[in-house]
Amino acid sequence: MLRSGRGTRPGTRLTFKLRQGVKWHDGKPFTAKDVQCTWHWLNGKTDDYFRKNPRRVWWTNLKEVTSNGGHEATFHFARPQPSVLALLGSGFGVVYPCHLTAKDQRTNPISAGPFKFVEFTSNENVRLVRNPDYWKKGLPYLDAVDYTIVGNRSTRVLGLIAGAFDLTKTGDITVPIMHDIASQAPQIVCTLGPTNVSANVLVNDSRRPIDNLKLRQAMALALDREAFVTILSQGASTISANMMPPPEGLCGMPKEKLETLTGYSGAIEERRSRARKIMEELGDSAQNKLSLKVSTRDLAAYKDAAVIFVDQLNQLHFAAELEIIKSSVWFGRAARQDYWVALNLTGTSVDDPDATLIESYACDMHEGTYPLR
Repeated sequence: MLRSGRGTRPGTRLTFKLRQGVKWHDGKPFTAKDVQCTWHWLNGKTDDYFRKNPRRVWWTNLKEVTSNGGHEATFHFARPQPSVLALLGSGFGVVYPCHLTAKDQRTNPISAGPFKFVEFTSNENVRLVRNPDYWKKGLPYLDAVDYTIVGNRSTRVLGLIAGAFDLTKTGDITVPIMHDIASQAPQIVCTLGPTNVSANVLVNDSRRPIDNLKLRQAMALALDREAFVTILSQGASTISANMMPPPEGLCGMPKEKLETLTGYSGAIEERRSRARKIMEELGDSAQNKLSLKVSTRDLAAYKDAAVIFVDQLNQLHFAAELEIIKSSVWFGRAARQDYWVALNLTGTSVDDPDATLIESYACDMHEGTYPLR
């Protein structure tokens, strides 16, 4: 429900009437106070804090959240923002229980959802059980959900084929693997669809020698995006800028416009010839190659793309070396910009410029990102 009050701009207030009778897993009632408190956490308006708060940039336009009684919450914005409903409806628009601290949630999380947390064993398993007090009567149908944590992708896929698991993560199933599963276990249904996950290069432009703009231009010219598409997805992926490409993406850049950008236009050998000349002007050559460390996360999807990226750099005057970083420390290092160059994957839950562009291009947030997809 959109409201415009006295002295406010039209379309800058969004009011929600909350479902009554909803309870958190510990029996406490779900109220508008929880909604208000959640966005105070997200915007840093409380002494309590999230250890990781990557979605804070989504809410820079949000001025305040107020409650009117126990079951009505109003979001107040500085300007109209049509994407708000999509942001709230994403998997990152959850409401947290205000009577627990963020620290408590990290070790013993609760929600008002259909399944209750039971246990988590690092590198082994997560167990959830049916919530008998779920607000939607008769649901969920399952008594429990068990997640088995398996570090190796090949082992996960073999377990799926053997029937040890009913589901696996979509990021595991590349096009070649999907064909293997279809031939070995035809009863498993695999459907190819858009994921809105882009491969991109993070460049720490505060570190030498990457602080040199010309060198970063040479790196951008070196990228052969068609090779990524051919090798990683057998031609099923699509090259784009940061938004999901058409036809699935409504805001994606048209191909003819994309091909006018540096690093996207012209034949790859012509671009690499220009890149070599730039590097030679900087003093690098086939006899005097520039050493460079490329970091990536220790997941197969990251490593697959990173190996291709390193190979492409080494076709210029680079002597690039791949550094694999454990997932447990990856995000901390990325946040501190503790890298020279990093091959990263970015999954965007909402295909809207309000989410995607502010995450990747807003000043002082994620500078130096070159999308590959």
